[in-house]
This record gives sequence, C-alpha cells and structure tokens, in this order.
Amino acid sequence: MLLFHKFAFPLSGPLNFTHLSVKPLIIVSVTSDLSTDQRVHRTCLVLAEQGFEVLLTGRQLPSSIAVAERPYRTNRFKLWFTTGPLFYAAFNIRLFFYLIFSKAKYLFANDLDALPANYLASRLKRIPLIYDSHEYYTGVPELENRPFVKACWKWFERMIFPGLKTIITVNDSIASLYEKEYGKRPLVIRNVPLKGDFQPTTNKAELRKKLQLPESDKLIILQGAGINIQRGAEEAVLAMQFLENTTLLIVGGGDVLPVLKDLVKEYRLENKIIFKPRLPYTELMQHTRAADLGLTLDKDTNINYRFSLPNKIFDYIHAGIPVLASRLPEVERIIAGYGVGDFIERHDPKHIAEKMESMLQNETALAGWRKNLEIASRELNWDEEKKKFPKIINEQY
Repeated sequence: MLLFHKFAFPLSGPLNFTHLSVKPLIIVSVTSDLSTDQRVHRTCLVLAEQGFEVLLTGRQLPSSIAVAERPYRTNRFKLWFTTGPLFYAAFNIRLFFYLIFSKAKYLFANDLDALPANYLASRLKRIPLIYDSHEYYTGVPELENRPFVKACWKWFERMIFPGLKTIITVNDSIASLYEKEYGKRPLVIRNVPLKGDFQPTTNKAELRKKLQLPESDKLIILQGAGINIQRGAEEAVLAMQFLENTTLLIVGGGDVLPVLKDLVKEYRLENKIIFKPRLPYTELMQHTRAADLGLTLDKDTNINYRFSLPNKIFDYIHAGIPVLASRLPEVERIIAGYGVGDFIERHDPKHIAEKMESMLQNETALAGWRKNLEIASRELNWDEEKKKFPKIINEQY
C-alpha cells in the first residue's frame, strides 16, 4: 500500500512531512565516498527539509574519510571486496538485505551500480523508488574495452529503467539520451553548490601560506574525485614543462594518478606539480579558492564524457576562479553562456600551456571573468535546483 494511503495526504500542492511526529524513513544509497559526494549530501539535506528521516548508506574503505557531523544519519558497509565485479555483487547483496529488513518507506538509489538492490527491494516491499543517474553509466570509458562487463550493466539498465517511475539526472544531454533509448525523460537537477558558497579569496597569498602552497607562483588547480583516464590530466601535467613561475595543484583521486606521478618523475616536474589526496569539501574549496585558474579537460572519446558536466566546473565558479576547459556541449553551454573562461582546441600539451599562459596574463579578460563568475554563482546554485524536489516527491502518489 502506498504511503499516501497510510498518512492520508491531500493530492493538491507540494507534499512534505515536516508536520509529522513520526517521519517516514528514506534510505539513500550510493557506492561513492559518503564524505566527498556533494550531490548526494545536498540531496539528503533537501530530503530532510521535506520532512523525511534520512539514512545515507554506502561503503567503508580503508582510505575512507570520516563523515563530518550532518543533520541525517549515515551507515557504511565493510565488504570483503573493494573493486571489480565481486565488489558490486557484494555491495548489492548486502544492500538488498539491509533494505528488506529496514523500516524504509522510500528508497533513493544513486547511479546504476546501486540500482539493482534498490529496485528489487522496492518491488518486494512495494515502496517508492527514486533513481538519480549521475552520469550515462554504460558509456563510461572504464567499460569501453570490457564488453562483457558493459553488457551486464546494460542488461540491468534495460531490465529496470522502463519500470522506474521517478528518474533524475544531471544535465539535458544525458536526459535526452535516456529519453531516446527508453522513452522516458528524466528530470534534470544539476549538480551545483549551495548558494552561500561563492567566496572568492582576495588575499590568496595568505590562504596559500596556510595551506602550504606556493605564495608567489601562479596556481592552477585540477580537482575531482574521478581523475581518470581520458580526462586530460596527463596533458595538463606535460603542459607544465612549458611554463615558468606556475604550479599545478592536483587534488583528488582516480585511476590515472599513478601515471601522472610517473610523468612528473620522468619529466622532472617535481617543483611544478603538487599532489593532494581527496579532501573534505570545505578543505577542497579552500584549495580551489587559493588557485588562479581551474581545469576541466575531458576528452570527447566516449558518450559519457561527451555529454558530461563535471562538478568541478561549479566549484570553480563558486570559488571565483576562471575555467580552462575542453569544448564539450554541456561544458560549453555553461562556460561560454556565462563568460567564465576559455577553451582548448586540442589536447596538445604545448597548446594547453599556451592557453594557460594567455589566460593568466590577460588582466582585462581576468577582470571580466571575475565579474561574470559572481553573476553565474547567483544563478547556478542549489537553492534554485532544489525547488524541483517537491515535484519528485509528488510523483510518488
């Protein structure tokens, strides 16, 4: 029986449960790091504002950062396997039994790798399921040369997607892909920061001293939880051999980091490149604000990257730093539309270095970008995007 029948809510107007003494439990699940996935965190905040009791569930790794105090509960599974097919199988089996024996009235799955357990549990418990696809999962480059694994994930998607009632994704291009394939258009909720996050730093030297970063060099940042193959990181590292008095700061994790560190050694760039691990979001934004320029250089080598809109772009905007980007449709729509940066035309290290240099030395352009960054931050913020959530809740009735 639907939750509507249990609580007898009226169907007119946006629904929320803030007036209830016993709040309905919604379990939000994800395989990414609970401490660094800001989209999931912001989603949980909105659900709590709507009157749900929120429980965020994910996995525990040896490298996992402790989750800071939040206005909702969190839970992490410790699993025998941490990567590969066995991890995804173990996670979904563990999650399925956790959901089945929970008192959840709603389920919220983030990405395809958490969807099977949620879908099966929602059908058996007869409770609503909301699905948030952060990317076009079966188009990620990690699956390009793994046809069997890709076929397995595609099978799950084809079996489950048509039966989903409420689907969310991060941009219009990915929404159009799903609509073309399944005849259902997801609601677009972009992954943008909170409204109060626009805090450009006027005294970068002082902030850099605090963070133990070079105070006099120009500072370029490449940040993100997924610094992976085909995202232009290798070319960004190699570009540094053509620049002087400039430091590249790489913050985050990903499968290409060992390659980057080998390149640094091979080309003797130790004095020009700094690596830092994944950081809590507040610390990550401090490092971003300390920079002069932000990079997002994904390659148009697969459908997922072609239509991606990386979270780091919005972090750069809210940190008040211009963006140097590859010219991809969703990325260009933001950067050119708001006038907050420039583009590379090819993934050639020398060309990238020339674009970095020209952006950092063009004071007139920098002044214009800074002005536009503030304007963009007022429109591209979570306070605007979260207004779509009442529609999502209403769709369950």
